[in-house]
Parts: sequence; C-alpha cells; structure tokens
Amino acid sequence: MEKLGHYTLQQLAEYLQAELIGDGGLVIRGLATLETATSDHLAFLANARYAKLLPDAKAGAVIVAPSEAQLVPGNALVVDDPYLAFARVSQMFSDIPAVTAGQHSSAVVAADARVHPTAAIGPGVVVGAGTEIGENVVLAANTVIGNDCRIGSGTRLYANVTCYHNVWIGADCLIHSGVVLGADGFGFAPSPDGWVKIAQLGGVRIGDRVEVGAGTTIDRGALQHTEIGDGVILDNQIQIAHNVKIGKNSAIAGCTAVAGSTKIGDRCTIAGACGITGHLELADGVHITAMSLVTKSITTQGAYSSGTGLMPSGQWKKNVVRFRQLDDLARRLKSVEEQVKEIKGS
Repeated sequence: MEKLGHYTLQQLAEYLQAELIGDGGLVIRGLATLETATSDHLAFLANARYAKLLPDAKAGAVIVAPSEAQLVPGNALVVDDPYLAFARVSQMFSDIPAVTAGQHSSAVVAADARVHPTAAIGPGVVVGAGTEIGENVVLAANTVIGNDCRIGSGTRLYANVTCYHNVWIGADCLIHSGVVLGADGFGFAPSPDGWVKIAQLGGVRIGDRVEVGAGTTIDRGALQHTEIGDGVILDNQIQIAHNVKIGKNSAIAGCTAVAGSTKIGDRCTIAGACGITGHLELADGVHITAMSLVTKSITTQGAYSSGTGLMPSGQWKKNVVRFRQLDDLARRLKSVEEQVKEIKGS
C-alpha cells in the first residue's frame, strides 16, 4: 500500500487482512494509545489487562483479537495478533524524514569506491577505498565507512556511525547513531614486559534486515569474522566481542555484553543487562531473563535465569550471610546423611 499519511479503515483492513467491524470509510490519520486516541486515531489492544479501557476509549477504531472484539464500543479491526498488526501498520505512519539521492559537497568518497547513484551520502560522510555502497543506501551526516566495506541495498546508517575496514552489512538494515562496527577485539597476550596486542585479522559480517541500536559496538574477529545473522535485532549499548556468532532472528536487549567466541543460536532472546562469558554455545530458542550471568553452554531450548529476585535490603543482607555459609552447610548436611545411612545400616 502506498504511504499517504492517512487511510480509510477499509484500506487498513485490506492491508492487515483484518476483519472490519464498523465504518470502512472512516479516515485514520494517526496511531495512539487507548488512553490518548481521538476519533481519527487507530489504537490497539494487545494485553488483556488494558481491556478495561475499551468502554471509554475515544479512538476511531481499535485493533483487537477475536476474543476482545465484542468489548469494542465502535469500529474495530479484528486480527489474530494485534501487536504484530500494530507493528505493521505503524510503518505506514512512519515520519522518518525523506532523503534525496546524491552526494553532499562536503562528503569525501574514495576514487575507487563504488556508490550507487540512488544512494544518499550526507554532509561530512567519509567512504574509504574499495568500498561498495548499494542501491538506496542512506549514509547520514558524519558517518565514516572504512576501506573494503560493503553496504547492502536499502540499508540506512544514521549520523555518526563508524565502520572500520572490512565490515559488510546486508540489505535493509538499520544502524543507529553512535554504533561502532569493526573495532579491534580485546585480544592481548601477557608477557614479562606487559600486554602484547594480538592483531585482529577478521572482519564483521552482518546479514539482512538487522537493526543495531544506538551506541552498540560489534568488534571485528581475531582470525575469523564476527557474524550477525539475518533478522537479528540489537538494542542500545550492547557489546558484542570478537568472533561472536549470533543466529537468525535473535534479539538482545540493552546493556548486555557477550564475550568473545560465543555462539548464540537462532531465535534466542537475551534480556537487558545480561553477561555471557566467552567460548560458550547457546542452542536455538534459548531465552535469558534480565540481569542473568551465563557461564556455561546451554544445549536445550527454554528459559533460563540467574541471580536473586528483588527483596527488602534487610532480608537481602541476611541472605548474603547465608550464601557465604552454603559450602559449610553442604558439608555438614553430607556428614549428617552419611551418619543416617550408618544408623539405618546397623
């Protein structure tokens, strides 16, 4: 469907393949929450706890699941997955500024770089030697692309992104401001005279339809490439170390750090502020909850957690003392069990 900024409910129903209840001619001019929507807004209900807001909602229409359709007092678009439908329709109302193909006069592009004529090269952009910029790529202001890089068609890099040499990014990716791709991995060997740097000889390979959040860093590999699979989404301020491999359609939330040479499978989710140590493997379909520390490989899909839940500080302090006593308590328990066995045997 062509992006117009306003649509009839009938048009949106056809786009979402939704069942339309109500006035198909109603014009929708924006999206809003159930609490703030007005008569020309489309809202959605994806969580049953907010169903209590439906009777008083002023939205022109609401996206709902079949089980909540009867609760909507007015127009509705009925779909099996309201949140997914909302995600899709939000793209039709996106207000990302349009860009014009061409190269800004202040950009510096190497003579042997290959830049597609439909690409938009913003002010202060630097493109290195041997680099290829694909069709409809957007490089926003002050972005730096090193030598021998590849940027796939339809990919957008926001302002102040830095790609070191030998970084390949696939098609239809979104790289937010402050991202650094291809910095050296943290590789050093100890010597009597201090640390000896290990040259990082690999690159970074990012698949198609990947989104990388602001301030995230993905280090280059030591010998092989660091690899990010198709459809991966990375939140802000994530550290991906050298030689990490992340499988297709996995998602990692903000402030998580993944140490070197770890392999994360397909369709995994890693919540915020997690730590994953190096040289581990996580199977496909593994889900790690927030603030967990992963120190061993996980071979079976499912949800995993570590740490202790929130509790009053006084109780936490008492439990810390007990944690320190666990080893002694375990030995004493083992001794008691052995004594019980002896008594039963006699």
